[in-house]
This record gives sequence, C-alpha cells and structure tokens, in this order.
Amino acid sequence: MTEVLLDGWLLYTVFVAFGLMIGVLFGFFGMGGSFLVTPALLVMGYPAPVAVGSGMAFVFGTAVIATLKHHDLGQVDYKLGGIMIVGTAVGIEVGRISVFYLEDLGLAGGVIGATYVLLLGTIGLFVTREALDEEGGADLHAEAEDSEDFDEYEPPELAKKVTAIELPPMVTLRGDIRISVWVISAIAFATGVLSGFLGVGGGFIRMPAMMYAIGVPVPVAVGTDLFEIVFSGGIGSFLYAQQGGVDLGIVVPLLAGSALGARVGSAATEVVNADDIKIYFGAMLLAGSVAVGVGEIGGYTGVDELETLSFLLIIGSAFVVSLAVLHTSMKAVRE
Repeated sequence: MTEVLLDGWLLYTVFVAFGLMIGVLFGFFGMGGSFLVTPALLVMGYPAPVAVGSGMAFVFGTAVIATLKHHDLGQVDYKLGGIMIVGTAVGIEVGRISVFYLEDLGLAGGVIGATYVLLLGTIGLFVTREALDEEGGADLHAEAEDSEDFDEYEPPELAKKVTAIELPPMVTLRGDIRISVWVISAIAFATGVLSGFLGVGGGFIRMPAMMYAIGVPVPVAVGTDLFEIVFSGGIGSFLYAQQGGVDLGIVVPLLAGSALGARVGSAATEVVNADDIKIYFGAMLLAGSVAVGVGEIGGYTGVDELETLSFLLIIGSAFVVSLAVLHTSMKAVRE
C-alpha cells in the first residue's frame, strides 16, 4: 500500500515525522513506538518479516537513545534488566521462528494483526481502568516523585502476592522489592516471545508486568524496560537481518526522527505525574488496538479505504498522544 500512497522523499519525510512522534512516546512510556511501527508497515504493504524485522531494528536504536537519558535521571534498575535479558533472548528466537513458519503458510500478516488487536485492547483497558480507579489509585499510584524516594515505594497488591512466591534464588530490586529470579525470568521469556513475534520491544507487555506484577515504581519501570529493550531489540534485529528482514530505507529515517523525540520523552518522565503516565499509556494501547483492527477488517474485506483509515489512525494516535505528553510536561514545568 505504501507504493500507492507515498513514494520517494515524501515517504522518507513521513517516516522521519513518525519517528519523532514515536521517539517521544518511546522515551515517555518505555514503549509506544515499536508497537505502532510494525502494524503501520503491514498496512503500508510491506511483507510481514520486513515489517517485523525493521520494527525491531528501530526499537533497538531508539531504546539506546532513551536509555541513556533515563540513566542520567537514575531511573534504571540494572539488576532487574540484566536478569530479564536471558529469558527475553530465548523468547525472541521462539517468536521469530513462529513468524517465518506462519509466513510460509501465508498466515503471518493476519495472525500478527489479530494478536496485536487482542493484546493492545486487553492491556489498554486494564491499565486505563486501574489508572482511573480512585480507590485503587491510592495504592497503585503512590510512586515517589524523586528517584531518591524509590526505596520507600509501596507496591500494588498484585505485586505483593507475586513477590510472596519463595522460589530461590531471590533478589532484591529498587524499592526494596524481594522477588524470585524464576518469576522475573518467566515474565522475560513471555515478553521475549511477543517481541520476536510482533516485532516490538515487548514494552507494552513488560512495563505493566513490572508495575503491577513485580511492583516496580513507574519511572524505574520505564527506564529499566528501555534498558532491556536495547538487548532484545539488538538481538531481534540481528536475527531478522540475517534473513533479509531489515530494510534500512525504513529504519534510518525513523531513527533520524526518534533521536530527538526519545530524549524529550525520557526527560518528561521526570516532571509528569505517574498517574498521567499510566492514563496516556492505556489510551495509546487502546488507540493502537482500534487502528490495527480497522486495518485487519480492511484487509479481509478488500476495502482499501479501511486500510487507509487504519494507517491514518496509527499516525494520528501517535501524534495526539505525543502532543498530550509534551503539553502535560510543559504545564508541569511551568507549575
């Protein structure tokens, strides 16, 4: 579909602008760009392996930029990130093999799109509901505003139940959270499979998991997720590139835009309330779910207008949420 709608420098300009918006979201949420890039490329007509592989390569480059900024803000738990890397790497390979198997059967595009709709919608509804629940907010949103207060953070009830699983070896994380290494590894493997299968960093699964299941404070969840994505994105893009699944004509202009956006989004987490981060996060997932769903319906029915609408919804959702992030950040700074 790309070849019909856009070509030449116009296509590159769109990719740069899209990368800028996604960079803001990526730095702010620890995700937000990757899960929009792959479905956008699918809607634009790229083969599934190229869409997934190029999305993974973009994830890697943007995560490096954003992680450096979160490191400066003291929002990265390297111990947690390091434990998750191994499980994620194994999961990515499982997901990658699944994509190429489905591609041989001619089912990759449809299955990947349907999986996106289901996951984005489900997680988006959950996070938004929790963020807007005033009673739950008293417990779930008590995150400290400053990095030096993270050790006094009170985790949500679900995390207390998960961390109560005494399965040695145990490890102590930021916020004085003591949890089994096996639990962390299981979460990492599951998100790794999704990373390799969907062409994303896995952040839209891993970030809620770290917040609600492990109990990590929101700013640290964002920074640590990005640190882990550096490795998962690097491994995934390397594996896809070996089979011609990375198109530099896509990745380079996207990264050109995200280089600035990722640093801006990362800095915003320092001034924006954690409740707002969760609300924007949920809204971003729900918007992505609707956009991908419309594209899938258009693909199955052969209605080109619906596929075009899906593409515009993907671009539009990234634009609206990134503007909301910037507006909230500037308002917080002024106050």
